[in-house]
Amino acid sequence: MAQDSVDLFSEYQFWMQKLSVWDQASTLEAQQDTCIHLPQFQRFLRSMYKALKEMDSSTIIERFPTIGQLLAKTCWNPFILAYDESQKILIWCLCCLINKEPQNSGESKFNSWIRSLLSFILSAFRFNIKEVSLFSQRLGYAPTDYYPGLLTNMVSSLVSELGENPLNGFNTQRRMEQVTSLSQVCIPLVTLPELEPLVEALLTYQGDEPQEILCPEFFEAVNEAFLLKKISLPTLAVICLWLRHLPSLEKAMLRLFEKLLSSERNHLQRIEHCIKDSLLPQAACHPAIFRIVDEMFRCALLGTDGAPEVLAALQVFTRCFVEALEKENKQVKFALKIYFPYASPSLVMLLLQHPKDIPLEHWCQSLTHMSEMLREMVEGQTDGSYRGAFESWFLFIHFGGWADIAAEQLLISEAEPPEALLWLLAFSSSPHDGSQQRAQTMVEVKVVIGRLLKLFRSPTLSGQDLQTAAGEDREGDPRPLACQRLVRHLLLSFLLWAPRGHTIAREVITLMAQTEEITHEIIGFLDQTLYRWDQLCVEAPKSGRVARQLLAELRTQVDHVEAQGGPGTV
Repeated sequence: MAQDSVDLFSEYQFWMQKLSVWDQASTLEAQQDTCIHLPQFQRFLRSMYKALKEMDSSTIIERFPTIGQLLAKTCWNPFILAYDESQKILIWCLCCLINKEPQNSGESKFNSWIRSLLSFILSAFRFNIKEVSLFSQRLGYAPTDYYPGLLTNMVSSLVSELGENPLNGFNTQRRMEQVTSLSQVCIPLVTLPELEPLVEALLTYQGDEPQEILCPEFFEAVNEAFLLKKISLPTLAVICLWLRHLPSLEKAMLRLFEKLLSSERNHLQRIEHCIKDSLLPQAACHPAIFRIVDEMFRCALLGTDGAPEVLAALQVFTRCFVEALEKENKQVKFALKIYFPYASPSLVMLLLQHPKDIPLEHWCQSLTHMSEMLREMVEGQTDGSYRGAFESWFLFIHFGGWADIAAEQLLISEAEPPEALLWLLAFSSSPHDGSQQRAQTMVEVKVVIGRLLKLFRSPTLSGQDLQTAAGEDREGDPRPLACQRLVRHLLLSFLLWAPRGHTIAREVITLMAQTEEITHEIIGFLDQTLYRWDQLCVEAPKSGRVARQLLAELRTQVDHVEAQGGPGTV
């Protein structure tokens, strides 16, 4: 072993002198001499790496004080970097020099300098063309063809290295440090297209280490580049990123919230596109990611007191998630209970059914069954806790289209309004109500529906008739806000389904839209109705045409008011 050290030191001195003579291969003689010695120099580099990987950084500097100079001169020689696996071996040698826990400013500066050399290896080929133009021309390459090819070969070598058995006869601790260092080197370079295979290999790297070995800054840089569409990664790599670094998943969700609630309000088709484009529904097929995403939706609903925009985003997300889950689980990987651990499995299965897969005549039966199960869960609790009611509502609202179907079923059926459907509407509109307040809402809604059904086939119809049916001119205490919103939705459904409702739709909506908030609510209702009909393939050409016309007109009005910077009325 001692003789090996002597031989290595002797070789070290020889190659240090050679590198000084070659001086970045600037002369023809130096280029020729470099080419002659390339195989020997690569063997030397490999021997150096085997020695360095068994030492800590302090021992390396003590044994080889000028190692930094030697490796720096190697970095600047394009002939060496272009030869076989030299650039890969050089990178691993440089990684060995990085002190994992620098104790002083000198060691920190040395670390920074080493990383700058590593960054140069990965990026300089592409931009510093003059330094190797003569060499690339002699090889018959144009510089623009040579540099990307060189970088691609080097990345391929590093990817292969990462894919090898983590032990593979090497010191495990040194292996961990090298992978950590490599992740640090990649931070400023993650947006390079040629580096994407290496980024993917690092994200999907599977070692036996008990703790995370990739540095947090690497995850943050990759996540930011991914969110800004500066890099493209396969779904598996993105899932690994979010599983290994929770802050990245949280940032992805917050970025999605910000985008949806600021620029995509009341445009469910756009919301669906943004949600799918985020890869979050696909990633949520992994239960751990789903639970975190779902928890963030829960917090958003609690923080906004059930804002309609958040509800709509949750429902579209759930639809995209279920669609992704059906594709993923051709052979079932995870039980549904893993995604909804506190819910009744039979209720989850019922809610997961797509309405279009159920015969139309059975819709009311399915809704009744849902209502009975939810009512038992909510009102059967001995403690009557708000959290229990909220959790039941939160589960149901994932599949909120069922509540809208219930409202439509109540309006187009000539039978006595079923209590189960009335309860479902009252519960979905205001989950925090107690049994007594919910019963009062059911009474109010039943009266309104009864009046609307009498008007459904009326030969004449006016806006005043609907105001009267809705009880707008009634005396006494005003209805709770949630009940007012529910009645407005019933009136809007009536306008779309009643034979003469189309003729007075504009008049009624003008009377209803007295504030900016109510106008946005009406826009959201129309948009959600059209979106749901598209999903269900509902054949209602006349109703659909009227809904689209009204939606377009209201959006134009809102855009005009917002452009003028007007007051909060439309």
